[in-house]
Amino acid sequence: MNGERKTPERRSRKARRTRDTLAQAAFELVLDRGLRDVTVEEIAERADVDRRTFSRYFTSKEAAVLDSVRGDGDRINDALRARPAGEPPLTAYRRAVLDWLADPEAEAWHRRPRIFELLVLAEREPTLYAAFHHIRVDAQEDSLAIVADRLGVDPRQDIRPAVTVAAGAGALLAAQVAWVRGGCPDELPQLVEQAFDALSGELLQEPARPVSHSTTEGNGTP
Repeated sequence: MNGERKTPERRSRKARRTRDTLAQAAFELVLDRGLRDVTVEEIAERADVDRRTFSRYFTSKEAAVLDSVRGDGDRINDALRARPAGEPPLTAYRRAVLDWLADPEAEAWHRRPRIFELLVLAEREPTLYAAFHHIRVDAQEDSLAIVADRLGVDPRQDIRPAVTVAAGAGALLAAQVAWVRGGCPDELPQLVEQAFDALSGELLQEPARPVSHSTTEGNGTP
């Protein structure tokens, strides 16, 4: 019986290793040579499997190369679930992102080798950008359910969870874009803080109205 129970576990571990090997092969080849100069067959060959095995795990080379960041949305959502129940939803989302950035075991983007290069490449390659957007949307759907549960509401009837997630995810995306375009790999945590500060700072204030000046002032007209 013990042997029978362990067999599925061994298969699962083997499948996980195969997936990880394919993802790592795609990651290295694409960053070394560029997305357009790498084929699925080359990724499979680097991982020592056939094309059919690749297709069992990934729908495209873009999905394979981005597999290394797919779990980050799960890590942020795990941190969001763990936030104290009394925190306002947007505060909880912000602190969940910062918890992920600060967790040495999570290896957030600014500490993980070559992730900066990957996201720079995603800015340049439309198909890679589209695949990355799909990963973000999946993570945000989970975030929406978590925030709705925290508020005790039905997200189909109450718009607050959607607004919270849209604002929080938007701040994270703005920080990510500024990070990639700024060319400073160590600055992601500071940019995230700035992005969330902007949500609760001057963006919520009434803009100063310009002082109007009469066109007749000073021309002697009564």
